[in-house]
Amino acid sequence: MGVATGIGHGIGFGIYAFSTAAGLSIALAAHPATEEVLRWGGMLLLIYLGFVFLRHARAGPPAELSAESHGHAERAGFVQGFLIALFNPKILAWMMAIYAPFIEPGASFQTLVGMGALGLAIDGTWYVGVATVLSDSGAVDKLRARAHLIDGAMGVLMFFFAALLATGIL
Repeated sequence: MGVATGIGHGIGFGIYAFSTAAGLSIALAAHPATEEVLRWGGMLLLIYLGFVFLRHARAGPPAELSAESHGHAERAGFVQGFLIALFNPKILAWMMAIYAPFIEPGASFQTLVGMGALGLAIDGTWYVGVATVLSDSGAVDKLRARAHLIDGAMGVLMFFFAALLATGIL
């Protein structure tokens, strides 16, 4: 089920990546000040996410690790992965923060499709790889026990990317 979920998530992420890139390109072409608004909005969003991750990190490891349900069919996993990616507003916010510095007004259709395909490939490969590696090794419980450390690292990265946006490096 994990592989099907990863594939579904990758496809949903790719659609989101294409849509976000297209929307940003259109918005930038319509009004030049959009870039500055997106840069500052993205920076504020990254700072907020940094605090959220650090708050989760401070909570420490979970008290009880729950076993993952294995009773779903592959199709259900695919649909769940797809819908999670497609309806997750954090993905939109993340893409807007990351894509804004790289999207040009009136970007070509090929560029937008390429960005969507790249998002699909990276996200899908990551989740399929994680599902494949973790499904047989028992590493899932070890990873869950250290999730707070990963959250802490992600919080620091969010602040780092926000600083890059603030300085104009991104």
